[in-house]
Amino acid sequence: MLLSELVARPELRLRVLHGGDGGAALDRPVRWVYTTDLPDPSRYLGGGEVVLSGLVWRTSAADSERFVAAVAAAGAAALVAGEAVFGQVPDDVVDACRRHDLVLLAVPVDVSFGAVTEVVVGTLSAARGDRLAHTLGRHRRLLAAFAGGAALSELAATVSTGTGLTCRVLTAGGGLLAGPPLPEAERDAVVAGFLTAERLPVTARCRSARYLVVPAAPGTARATGWLVAAESPAGEEPDTEAVDAVGELAAIAALDRSRRREGTAVARPIADDALARIAAGEGDRPETRVRLRQAGVEPDGTLTVLVLRADGAPPGTAHTLLVDALVGTGPAAVGVHGDAAVAVLAVPGDASGGADPVTGVLAALHRLGPGVGGWRLHAGASRPSAADALSGALGEAEHAAGLAATRPGPVASVRAGEITSHVALLAGVPDDVRRGFAAQVLGPVTDHDARTGTELAATLETFLDESGSWSRSAARLHLHVNTVRYRIGRIEELTGRNLARFADRVDLYLALQSR
Repeated sequence: MLLSELVARPELRLRVLHGGDGGAALDRPVRWVYTTDLPDPSRYLGGGEVVLSGLVWRTSAADSERFVAAVAAAGAAALVAGEAVFGQVPDDVVDACRRHDLVLLAVPVDVSFGAVTEVVVGTLSAARGDRLAHTLGRHRRLLAAFAGGAALSELAATVSTGTGLTCRVLTAGGGLLAGPPLPEAERDAVVAGFLTAERLPVTARCRSARYLVVPAAPGTARATGWLVAAESPAGEEPDTEAVDAVGELAAIAALDRSRRREGTAVARPIADDALARIAAGEGDRPETRVRLRQAGVEPDGTLTVLVLRADGAPPGTAHTLLVDALVGTGPAAVGVHGDAAVAVLAVPGDASGGADPVTGVLAALHRLGPGVGGWRLHAGASRPSAADALSGALGEAEHAAGLAATRPGPVASVRAGEITSHVALLAGVPDDVRRGFAAQVLGPVTDHDARTGTELAATLETFLDESGSWSRSAARLHLHVNTVRYRIGRIEELTGRNLARFADRVDLYLALQSR
C-alpha cells in the first residue's frame, strides 16, 4: 500500500499538509500503522509505519521538533495528526515535518483513528494474502517442475525471468551449477560474502554489481554448502516478492544437492575399488579400466590424479569438498584412499589446446580459505598421464599433497610440476629410507651430542646455512671463531666427511633435512 492510496480513500478525508517536493513522498510504501502519544516513540518503530497521533504530547514548538525528529529518524512513512485537541494541526508541527521531510496528514475531528487503522490493516492483510497465495503457487510449480525432471539450470532461468534478477547457483568454492557465467572478480566477492557473513542471507557487492546471497542448505558447514547468488539489474535492491522467489530457488537447489549427494554415494565404492587397484600397481589392468569407466571417467584418455586431505574436518568432508571443486571441470572418478579424497580427472591432451581443469579445481579449493575455520586443506596434483601410469601418478599426487601440508595457510596446494627443490625431492623418498640415510650420515654426531650435551648438529646446520663462512657462523652462534673451527673439525672426524668438499657438504645437508 502506498501513502497516495491511503490519501485517496474518500471516507477518511485526509488532508496533505506536507507531502514532499511535488508530492513525491506520497509514493512511499506503508508497512504498518502505529498509534501513539508518547513524546518519543522511536524505540517502538521499525520503519515504514504510518504513525497516528492526537498530539497530546505537544505543549510547545520544542515538543514538536523532538517528536517529529524521532519519528523521521526511525524511518516512518508518515505522521497522521488528529485535530481534536487543537482544532487544527499546529504550525510548528507542520514546520518540523517540512524540516525533516516527513509526510504530514491531517485527520478531521469526526474521523476516528480506528477507521484509519482499519483501512491500513485491511489493505495490507489482503495484499499479504494475495502474495502468500501467489508465492505458494509459484513454489508448487517449481517443485512440480523439479519432480518432473527439470534441470536446476532451467529452474534458475525460470526464477530469473520471473523476478528480473540474474540467478546463479554456486558451490561454496564458486563452481557454477546453474546460471550464466560469472566474472572472476564477482565470483570471488560472492563466495567471500557467503563464507564470511555473520548472518545469511547477505548482500555482496563488487564494483557496480549487487548480489543477494542465499544459502541453499542452511545448517550445513558453509564450506560444504551451496548458495544462490541473485544479481540485481543496475545494482538495485530486489523487492520482497523477488527475495521470496530466490529463497524458493535456494530450497530447490538444496533438494538437488541432496539428490546429487545420493548419486555420488552410489558411485563412490566403485571409485574406491579403482583407487585401491591403482595403489596396488594395477592401473593398467582391464579390471581397473572397467571400474574407472563405471565410476565416471574414460580411462583411454589423458588423466590427472588429485589428492585432497582435510585435517581437523569431520569424516567425509574432503570427499564432499573435492566433488564440489570438480563442478564444471569434466568427467572424474572420485573416491577415498587412506585418509584422503582422490579424483582421477580427464584432462585435455597437450595438443588439444583445451583449458586446464586442474587450475580451476585448485582455485575453487583456495576460495574456501575464509570459511574452513579450524580445518586445514592441502591438495596435490599429478602430471597428466595415461591409465598405465596411474599408479605413479597417484604416488606423485600424494607426495605433492604432503609437500602442500608443509606450506602455511588454511588451504595449500602443490602440482607435481612444482616439485623442483630438494625438499620436494625428499618428500618423494620413503620415510624409512630418509631416516636410514640421516642415521648413517649423522648418527655419530647425534650420539656425541646426546652423550656430551654439545651442539655439533646445530653448529653444522648453521655452518652450512651460512655457506661455510666461519665468521658469520660464529656471530650467529655467539661463539669464538676458533670454537666453530674445533666443532667442525670434530664433525669431520665423526662422519668421515670433509666439509671443504662440495659433495660431502651436500651429503651432510641432505642428512640434516632428512631427519
